[in-house]
Amino acid sequence: MESPKADIAIIGGSGLYEMEGLESIEYASIDTPFGNPSDDIVLGSLNGVKIAFLPRHGRGHRLNPTNIPVRANIYALKTLGVRRIISVSAVGSLK
Repeated sequence: MESPKADIAIIGGSGLYEMEGLESIEYASIDTPFGNPSDDIVLGSLNGVKIAFLPRHGRGHRLNPTNIPVRANIYALKTLGVRRIISVSAVGSLK
């Protein structure tokens, strides 16, 4: 069995479109049965831990919340061997 390309994924929310401090960066474009993920997945290492980073809205905030391909995003991360996800989001209110 091939070793995982990433142990942990970080899904960036509004304003978090790239990960600082990653080393040995590669980009993965993954096709899924649910369509394309929000963007290419950035693979790298941070303090020796293999990380996958995916901007939820795409780089440059191209996708509105209702258009985010959530199933494609999760499927793509699972394909890379990710077992843990840290998801960052910004929350607002209309009240």
